[in-house]
Amino acid sequence: MSNIIDSALILKDLVVGGGTAQEPSEQKAIGAGNELAHGSIDVSGLVHIGAEAFDKGDATLMVAPSHHQKSDRALAVEGNAVINGNAEYVLKVGGNAFFDFGDIGDLQSRFDTADGRPKPFDMVHPSRGEGHRLRYACIEGPEVGVYYRGRLRNKKEITLPHYWKDLVHVESISVQLQPIGAHQDIIIKRWDAEKIYLQSNGGLPIDCFYHVYAERKDVNALITEYEGGSWQDYPDSKYYDDPQYQGVVNTKTK
Repeated sequence: MSNIIDSALILKDLVVGGGTAQEPSEQKAIGAGNELAHGSIDVSGLVHIGAEAFDKGDATLMVAPSHHQKSDRALAVEGNAVINGNAEYVLKVGGNAFFDFGDIGDLQSRFDTADGRPKPFDMVHPSRGEGHRLRYACIEGPEVGVYYRGRLRNKKEITLPHYWKDLVHVESISVQLQPIGAHQDIIIKRWDAEKIYLQSNGGLPIDCFYHVYAERKDVNALITEYEGGSWQDYPDSKYYDDPQYQGVVNTKTK
């Protein structure tokens, strides 16, 4: 049975569904009972607002544009929002998005140009303070690389971080040495996943700066050139999943 009502004024609350006589819903969310928030609605089923745009059960709350609205927005939220989920995508956006904070702005335009822009960090100047800024940009290259640097004194071995054996391709390692104080004719004898082995002329004590570079192996190799109209055409978009790119090394030194 259904009733047609032109309009209704409800001063307290409206409960739709509400469970069964044996198991009524507690309506905690609207403070049922002595703590009832007047003007509340409790719905235990599906809610559809706007034009017909969904199939049955597409979501608990389904909102589509209405022919009565003045703008093209189906949903406007004034205030904070919290989204908790356990699906692969907690939030799925089918079109472009604009974030009106910081310098994020239009996501589509940012993604379209992100690979062509420098990747900077921008901060309050550490020496001059407020009113002055410091801006650096990341170095870029044709690989997903990492580095390890430091100073070696009176030793002949550079000990690499213990996790490098699981992080980098050993065959991609390269080393730069800068002798300190005097010419030492340092050479690199060999290297493995744990150490860089050095030798100096005549067995002189070694004192040098070092930079060790290597390519990561926990992600697929970077595809530096590919056919496409935008970044969305990148062949290995998740860097992990496509087996045809696994095991490839961009920079081989061994």
